[in-house]
Amino acid sequence: MVATGRSPDVVVVGAGVVGAACAYYCAAAGLRVAVLDRGGVAGGTTSGGEGNILVSDKELGPELDLALLSIRLWARLGEEFGPASLELEHKGGVVVAQSADAARGLAELAAEQRARGVSVDDLTPAQVAELEPNLTKDVASGAYYPQDKQVQPMLAAASLLRQAGRLGAELHTGVEVRAFRRRADGSVGGVLTSAGEFSAPWVVNAAGTWGGEVSKLAGAPIPVLPRRGFVLVTEPLPRVIRHKVYTADYVANVSSGDAGLETSVVVEGTQAGTVLIGASRERVGFDRQFSLPVVRKLAAQAIGVFPFLADVSLLRSYLGFRPYCPDHLPVIGEDPRLPGLAHACGHEGAGIGLAAATGHLIAQVATGVKPELDLTPFRADRFEEVA
Repeated sequence: MVATGRSPDVVVVGAGVVGAACAYYCAAAGLRVAVLDRGGVAGGTTSGGEGNILVSDKELGPELDLALLSIRLWARLGEEFGPASLELEHKGGVVVAQSADAARGLAELAAEQRARGVSVDDLTPAQVAELEPNLTKDVASGAYYPQDKQVQPMLAAASLLRQAGRLGAELHTGVEVRAFRRRADGSVGGVLTSAGEFSAPWVVNAAGTWGGEVSKLAGAPIPVLPRRGFVLVTEPLPRVIRHKVYTADYVANVSSGDAGLETSVVVEGTQAGTVLIGASRERVGFDRQFSLPVVRKLAAQAIGVFPFLADVSLLRSYLGFRPYCPDHLPVIGEDPRLPGLAHACGHEGAGIGLAAATGHLIAQVATGVKPELDLTPFRADRFEEVA
């Protein structure tokens, strides 16, 4: 993207998939946009993600509403950009219960989600086997979510930024934000960076796991913390896994606030033929050390769901840091403590799936349009009220 020399209307801090979505939707709304990142495109949390766009793992509440909006917007982006530009797959999700208690919990969740507009079909063990023939026969019940999708996260971020660039947005990589500029009335007036000053009436904090640090620089802190997770990658295989498949306890682990290690198996294939295996969660700061016990546990759980994986080789493993907020909800919208500062961070492991809706809502805030969703549950000052 080539700089025009004109002051932007919006400065987006962060070139991951959420920042890219904010840039695209703001540019599509007619705003001049500058995107800043101290690294490169999708170099943080986005690079460590699986690309999930899910409603199946969302319990009732504002995050489910956000996910339903995002599902629709991702489908529209696929039509506008072309599915290949995102590696967008409308693969659907299969959730399996392996005990009577898990089956009851899954049926209750599915019924609640269905009442809120989620497409979900209850499955018998025989129907589960029809959808996933290579799955273990140790299944009590299942649920099928046709709305679940997947993208290649780094490709999706790059495509959103490319489309934003065609609409006039500018991308500045290797640029670190060092301070916020204030106007005489106390509102945000831009940022001071390693490459100079960027003046703008809006600054969007889309810095992922570093969103808390950026918010502190602005003088309006939010408690975003890193939550580490590992993903295993197998050798390329034929199409042996047709959907995103996970066990019913995955939802409980997603919503848990425990700092210790938690694992629940998630298995899915990719267009390249590899199989991705997750997911672990633990709060260990930004520790990037490889953990063999975690990898072994994930592998064992995956074999328990797909026994054929016992004879499949692993190519590699990788890790990423989810931007975790204590109440498991992202921070989206203008910060009431600092006019002109908008947040788009704290999505934990759902950032890729929720990126489209987040960018869309941020663009509405920046253009003075009433947001399509009520942003009250996502407001930045909610943590101060709890304290």
